Amino acid sequence: MPEFDPLAFHEAAVQTPSHEDVTEMRNLLCETLREHGQEPAVDDAGNVLASRGSGHPHVVLNTHIDTVPPHVEFAREGDVVHGRGSCDAKGPLAALLAAFLAVEPGEGRVTLAITPDEETDSNGAHALDVDADAYVVGEPTDLAACTSARGRFQGTVELTGVGAHAASPGEGVNTVAALEHVLAAVRTFDAERGPDEHPELGPPTLTPTVVSGGDAANRIPDHSELVVDRRTVPPESQDEFFANFEAHVRAAVDESVGVEVLPVDRETPFLEAFDTPDDADVVRALLAAGAGDPCSFGAATEASYFAADAPTVVFGPGVLADDEGPVAHAQREYVRRPDVQRAAEILTDAVDSLV
Repeated sequence: MPEFDPLAFHEAAVQTPSHEDVTEMRNLLCETLREHGQEPAVDDAGNVLASRGSGHPHVVLNTHIDTVPPHVEFAREGDVVHGRGSCDAKGPLAALLAAFLAVEPGEGRVTLAITPDEETDSNGAHALDVDADAYVVGEPTDLAACTSARGRFQGTVELTGVGAHAASPGEGVNTVAALEHVLAAVRTFDAERGPDEHPELGPPTLTPTVVSGGDAANRIPDHSELVVDRRTVPPESQDEFFANFEAHVRAAVDESVGVEVLPVDRETPFLEAFDTPDDADVVRALLAAGAGDPCSFGAATEASYFAADAPTVVFGPGVLADDEGPVAHAQREYVRRPDVQRAAEILTDAVDSLV
């Protein structure tokens, strides 16, 4: 049986497209597992699953195979690999796969669970049911053990009024004019109703991002919408935010205007904020193996779904951004090969100590 080379796999993965359809990338992953004596399964949600050992503790290694624009050509310059998905998240995938294949479980079990649609609706992660005692989620953390992350919600404030001729504005109820009060409510929401600042993640944010309203220059608009982006911190939940925010907007807007706050339509729950205690076994194992000190992760991840069930850490090679600007989801996406190798070593030692 050939020895697994995470750097060779990583280069092959970066050169395998998975931004529109993950089939080719999923096939590469499954073929690689079979070449190394494992028999993966693909469930109805498109997740790739493989397990070694049995019993508990059960450690699940998770990341995703889908990628997003822009397209970045594959290139290797010395110890640096450039390309779409090189750090988000094919570098972490290579490291997780290396650990999965290297660990020989004793009484416990290790499972590789790779999802197909983290960058969109997270149907794969939502469908996972693996009875885990701990999760390690692969993302570019610069080899730090990230124990918390903000969540992300998206909603639309819908305003309804009464249309009228603009020559007689008093005859109607102007929803574009009412947006002034909605925007003021956005600015004051957290001070009056939001959660406290988190010690690692800082304060939540609420940002207006898209606005629409009106259909003619000489008509009082009777419908307007404002889209907001919510980056939340524990312990705020989806239901709590939307209920509180609608009440806050309703109080700020004249009663003649109809107000409704609607979450964006999606089949899966939003990615909520999470916070894993630093003394959890999986955290201590990663730190003992050489991971960087516990800190927060700068983006929402599928770790949100898992943290409700078991201690969860986000870890991997690469960075979301460096001193020059964005890296993940950017034209400059890259990862350093020594970091991929080091991540594999840390993960192998940590998981081996747990199972």
